[in-house]
Amino acid sequence: MVDKQKKIWVDGELVAWEDATVHLLTHSLHYGVGAFEGIRAYKRANGETAIFRLDDHIERLFDTCKMVLCQPKFSRTDVSKACVDLLRANGMSEGYLRPLVFVGEGVMGIYSANNPIRTAVLAWKWGAYLGEEALKNGIRAKISSFARHHINISLVKAKMMGQYTNSVLAKREAKLAGYDEAIMLDVNGFVSEGSGENLFIVKKGVIYTPDLSSAILAGITRDTVITLAKEMNIPLSETRITRDQLWLADEVFLTGTAAEITPVREIDDRMIGEGVPGPITKRLQARYFDVVKGSDTSHPAWLTPV
Repeated sequence: MVDKQKKIWVDGELVAWEDATVHLLTHSLHYGVGAFEGIRAYKRANGETAIFRLDDHIERLFDTCKMVLCQPKFSRTDVSKACVDLLRANGMSEGYLRPLVFVGEGVMGIYSANNPIRTAVLAWKWGAYLGEEALKNGIRAKISSFARHHINISLVKAKMMGQYTNSVLAKREAKLAGYDEAIMLDVNGFVSEGSGENLFIVKKGVIYTPDLSSAILAGITRDTVITLAKEMNIPLSETRITRDQLWLADEVFLTGTAAEITPVREIDDRMIGEGVPGPITKRLQARYFDVVKGSDTSHPAWLTPV
């Protein structure tokens, strides 16, 4: 359950939480075209609040808008400022931000060239996406029967509303079967990503992750982990990964703004490594949390003060 906050930013104004509503004929509600982002703000070790990689998230939001032909009325600067203003208005020292660009009410049907393009930013408190226990001890996952979108069927680099339908189905399938998360393959059978996370494996001290030509989202946490791994002199390769490579990996972990760095201890009832978070996963996880909410200031451009 999302805890109610005081304000939501809607089309340039801070409005009361309960007044931030849309009409039932909102086009995106019916057809799923629109862009969104998930961004975290953390309270750091020095007591100050910073939004993590805000500029990169807003850039990806506008890239998605370009791909789906939705031109926001507001600039990148406007939306970035809205994120900061909203946290301040709600008195939040940390939280999860959800910028949203969607097609409003007007013409119905597939083509809606003149419907208004609306923009909103929401914020709420969100702890560990898969639970604190998951961050500490890892999760159980299963290969989903639902495939990740093909690159010629959908826009795999877009963070687009309707595109997440098969992720929802994959997640439901996994949860109903008693697992914590789903892992999706692409239509050719190669490993793609989780239902809402990028995926990494470790084998004999080398990290592997699907490359950006694969059917994956270009995750910002993914990019963060790649950058940190290189700084920590951990070998890393972006390449195709097969299902059996997952089962035989020494370590597996998922990354995402919501999931942060979550270890995977079991896939398809097969233990990963020793069945506990591995040493490289733990090193990266510790460094990541030190960067986002600790005392590590090695990447000041990643931190937007609130």
